[in-house]
Amino acid sequence: MNQFFIPLSTIALLLLSNIFMTFAWYGHLKFTEKPLYAVILISWLIAGLEYCFQVPANRIGYGYFSAVQLKTIQEVITLLVFIVFSIFYLNESIQWNHLIGFVFLILAVFFIFKT
Repeated sequence: MNQFFIPLSTIALLLLSNIFMTFAWYGHLKFTEKPLYAVILISWLIAGLEYCFQVPANRIGYGYFSAVQLKTIQEVITLLVFIVFSIFYLNESIQWNHLIGFVFLILAVFFIFKT
């Protein structure tokens, strides 16, 4: 694979993976009247789809990115997806202290990718 395809496909697959993961972990919060066993089963089915994107993303990206860099990319994407999810799906707001925390995470990413 060429050096342009690897980072783009890795990030795209991680983005898809995290969308499924976020719904698997938090989507049921809007359905508190449903039995716990049902939401666990549905969450596991969604999580299975998540792995169909996560595993190839890591397989494609490893070597171009280190394992630490892959995990960092995944965590940043997770937070970005979760922000959108919490605002638009759960109707929650992001507070100033959340934004400050995200700034510190961006600093962490900077230092992790600094060569």
